[in-house]
Amino acid sequence: MAARPPGGGDTDEPEAIEFGIAALDARIDEAEVSFPATAAELRDALGDQSIPYDAHGRSLTVSDALDRVPQREFENETAFLNALYPVFDEARREERGVIASLRDALPF
Repeated sequence: MAARPPGGGDTDEPEAIEFGIAALDARIDEAEVSFPATAAELRDALGDQSIPYDAHGRSLTVSDALDRVPQREFENETAFLNALYPVFDEARREERGVIASLRDALPF
């Protein structure tokens, strides 16, 4: 029989760590960005904000992410997030390294 986890009297769920597109989505909501928008408008509104792209806290600024996509106009928030998703995914994969990839491949 498993032991129950210690109770701290706090019934609130722990906060989730947001990264990648989820973190960017939250920043868009905070900045009250309206669409359609150009890359320049988004850079002005969000540009220097660092967006974590993995659970380890590594991050990328919105300006840097926008520099990596060819699209300069975004009709809506979904189009913007879809365009930047591959940028965050690529950054996450580049940082992982050989050891992390091997660890993920092992069954234990």
